[in-house]
Amino acid sequence: VQLQASGGGLVQAGGSLRLSCAASGRTFSSYTIGWFRQAPGKERELVAVIRPSGSTTYYKESVKGRFTISRVNAKKTGYLQMNSLQPDDSAVYYCAAQCTYTNPPVCGYWGQGTQVTVSS
Repeated sequence: VQLQASGGGLVQAGGSLRLSCAASGRTFSSYTIGWFRQAPGKERELVAVIRPSGSTTYYKESVKGRFTISRVNAKKTGYLQMNSLQPDDSAVYYCAAQCTYTNPPVCGYWGQGTQVTVSS
């Protein structure tokens, strides 16, 4: 499985972005997928996870109510809708697949990152 993340950019505080994670391969629909982020000088952290059916999700506490993880299995694509963005949300965001639904999750496939920068 190859993953391609896109949708990052520069946005003002309070703004929105939608990240996409396009996958190749036939098994995308069977994988739990996750979004992670890493800010300079900080460890990578889990942002959100969604199970294969899309019915079960998990969010980092600080993004609850602002971010929404979703997926369209027929398109082999996952999404992270980010609203009310704050400067602390600035980071490189990564999508991953074949993740365990644990804390922290362990993922088998990773995409390249997409930069999100939120200006104050």
